[in-house]
Amino acid sequence: MSFSGQSPFANIPPVVKNLIIINAIMLLATFMFGSVMRIDLNRELGLFYFESPQFKPFQLVTHIFMHGGIAHLFFNMFALFMFGRVLEQVWGSKRFFIYYFFTGLGAAVLHSMVNFIEAKSIMANLTPEQINLVKTEGTAIFMQGKNYMHSGMASLNMLFNIPTVGASGAVFGVLLAFGMYFPNTQLMLLFPPIPIKAKYFVIGYGLIELYLGFTQANSGVAHFAHLGGMVFGFILIKIWSKKRDRFF
Repeated sequence: MSFSGQSPFANIPPVVKNLIIINAIMLLATFMFGSVMRIDLNRELGLFYFESPQFKPFQLVTHIFMHGGIAHLFFNMFALFMFGRVLEQVWGSKRFFIYYFFTGLGAAVLHSMVNFIEAKSIMANLTPEQINLVKTEGTAIFMQGKNYMHSGMASLNMLFNIPTVGASGAVFGVLLAFGMYFPNTQLMLLFPPIPIKAKYFVIGYGLIELYLGFTQANSGVAHFAHLGGMVFGFILIKIWSKKRDRFF
């Protein structure tokens, strides 16, 4: 048995490599700022609902680089490594960079739209005074580990004060693109350990996310953000295909 001595990461294209590095650095910074300075970077850079007092426009971009823990980071970056490097080699770095952030922003847009519908549904059962109370005092109460006894006010306060973090929306866009460009590539599932073509994997994953988005809205997972990445990725690929891009 012989070894070439070359690192398995040596041939990662630049955008994928730098994205992985930046995401890893941001998670490390989150741990360091939290333990040393008592600053929660996920609350500073994660994406809040746009009507929340905590929302800032730059969060639409910065939330893509933030993660809730090592496992969250690992699974996103592993998928980016497995599928993103192939797409970057096919498209080139510039086009992959555009696609990645377009799908990440698209995920944020769809997620925010779903939150808007949910917020308006909650507010319809609250008085203007109750809504204003949540907006002005809800964050302070939430940061104390408390919430309102009134179920509607409590739900609205959680919607306003729990940020969304992670590259999952962009990663799901990458997964969608891989399935469209390499539909018959065999992938090996972990559970159960069976082979499946990429196109069926993508379709199945999308249907699961759609189902979970409607049935487990309070699970803490932004299922519609995942779908947003896939939807906006599909739109961009179709725009590019009209410009005579060649599919493989």
